Amino acid sequence: MNVKAATLCLALFWPLAAIGQGFAGLGAGGEGFAVPQRGTSFDFPADHAAHPEYRIEWWYLTANLTGPDGTPYGLQWTVFRSALAPEAGEGWTAPQVWMGHAAVTLPDRHLVAERLARGGIGQAGATASPFAVWIDDWQMAGDSFDQMRMTASGPDFTYDMELRAEGPLVFHGDAGYSVKSAEGQASYYYSQPFFAIEGSISLSDREIPVTGTAWLDREWSTQPLSEGQSGWDWFSLVFDDGARLMGFRLRGDGDYTSATWIEPDGTTTAYPDGAFAARPLAETEVAGRQVPTEWQVQLPDRGVDVTVSAINTQAWMDVSVPYWEGPIRVTGTHTGQGYLEMTGYE
Repeated sequence: MNVKAATLCLALFWPLAAIGQGFAGLGAGGEGFAVPQRGTSFDFPADHAAHPEYRIEWWYLTANLTGPDGTPYGLQWTVFRSALAPEAGEGWTAPQVWMGHAAVTLPDRHLVAERLARGGIGQAGATASPFAVWIDDWQMAGDSFDQMRMTASGPDFTYDMELRAEGPLVFHGDAGYSVKSAEGQASYYYSQPFFAIEGSISLSDREIPVTGTAWLDREWSTQPLSEGQSGWDWFSLVFDDGARLMGFRLRGDGDYTSATWIEPDGTTTAYPDGAFAARPLAETEVAGRQVPTEWQVQLPDRGVDVTVSAINTQAWMDVSVPYWEGPIRVTGTHTGQGYLEMTGYE
C-alpha cells in the first residue's frame, strides 16, 4: 500500500483500533457523546440494534462446539461499531465505522479473518426488527434475537450456523449498568448465554458438522475504562451442571474485577470489585510475547475454585489491534468449558 492510500485508510478507520480491545482509547473521553446512566431501562427489541449516540459498541459471540469424532472447536463472530463524531450524517458523511472479526479454533490451528467498513453506505449496520447485524457478507440475522442464522468466512474457513436461545437474557452489574473502574466508568452490558448452536464449519480440506453452546455479549458505552487501565482478562464459563459465570479483571494501577453468577434458569447474582479473582498459573510464548494461558479462577461465595486451560494456547487474533481469544476447558470444583479473551498484552 502506498503512503497516500495508507493515510486514507488510517483516516477512515483509526478509531477501530480502540474498539473492544480494552486499551489504546477506551479510557479516552468522548465529548458530545451520550454516557450510560444507572437506572436506565432497556427497550427491546430496539436495544438489540445500534446506538450511534454512544461512541463504541459491539455484538460479540463465542461458541464451544464438538465435531462428530469428539474434536473440540471454538468459534468467534464479532462486529464492532465506533463513531468518529456525535453528529449524524448520511452516506459517506455518516460518522460510523465498523470492524468485524471471525475465527475458528482447533486444537492445532487458529484461523482468523477481519473486515473493515464504513457506515451509511449499506456496507455494515444493525437493525432491531427483524434482527440483523452485518458487515459485507458476514451476517447474524433472524426474525428475532432468539433465533438466528450466523455466517462468516476467511481465506481458509467458512461457517454457517443456526442459533436458538434456550434461556433468558442476562443483565450484568446493576440491571445492565456495568461499572468498569474505581472511578466509575461504565457501560450498558447484557448477554444471551443460553444459545444452542449447530451448523457446519468448512475448512480447506473438509466440512465438519458441529453442535454446542454459544454466548452472545452486547455492550455499548462512550468511555468504559479509566485512563490508567490497559487491558482486560474476560471469562465466560459454562459449567456441566448448567450454571454459568461471567467474570473479568481489568488491569491498571490496581486490578478491578466484576462477575455475574447465572443459575441454570437464568437467575443472576452480581458481584462487585474484589469478589471474583483470576490469577495466571502458566504463560505461553504467543506471537513473540508472554501470554497467560492457564488461570486459577475463584468466586468464593459460590464455592468456585477452578483451573481454566486454553484448548489451543496459540489462539492469537492477528488483526488491526491484536489480542488473544479462544476456547477453554474448566476443571476443579466445577467442570465445563467456556471462552477467554485477553487484551493489552504487548
